[in-house]
Amino acid sequence: MNIHLADTVVRHLMSELNVQVNLYNRHKNGKYSSYKGTVGKVAANILNQDFSKTNPYEALHTDVTQVRLGNNEWAYISVITDEASKEVLAFQISDSPNRQLIMNTLDELIIKLPKHVKPIVHSDQGWQYQLNYYTQKLADNDFIQSMSRKGNCHDNAPVESFFHIYKTECLSGLPPCQDLEELSHISKDYIDWFNHHRISTKTKGMSPCEYREHTLAA
Repeated sequence: MNIHLADTVVRHLMSELNVQVNLYNRHKNGKYSSYKGTVGKVAANILNQDFSKTNPYEALHTDVTQVRLGNNEWAYISVITDEASKEVLAFQISDSPNRQLIMNTLDELIIKLPKHVKPIVHSDQGWQYQLNYYTQKLADNDFIQSMSRKGNCHDNAPVESFFHIYKTECLSGLPPCQDLEELSHISKDYIDWFNHHRISTKTKGMSPCEYREHTLAA
């Protein structure tokens, strides 16, 4: 007998049973590269692959990836994640990896951050992150900009890891989303589950939000 369960039901059952995915299937959506050479300001690589932060809001990672939709168009996803807690602090989807997508991502981050924090915000050398509108927005909020070396994805490993998990846990095994609205709906549910229920050894068996609250209260 064939039993079909919605992905949200499966994630709910996994959460209740504390079951984690430990074998990922390859989710083939193409590798998005925003590198166009030096088109603006290239910041120093402050983190230098030191991903040992344990306190929330000290170091954040941002990047853009792409997902093929059922209508054969591309969706572009911009995120910002917290290195220590793994919490997704900003998640935006658009049909273009343009200025508006990047600024919407920063605006979402700023709303969620406590007023006193001044995190390092690390990205690759994508053209969006070199231009004045982005660098000035960071400076206006006292954020510290950091960038990977050219062509070195390992310098931004935490967010690359998140994209891999997102595509395998949220999208693999499902038919392609037909449009941005459907992808946004599925992704919103997944990000909520990821932040509030997905445990990991890095966060001491707690979800990202639980880890953040526990650490800041200590």
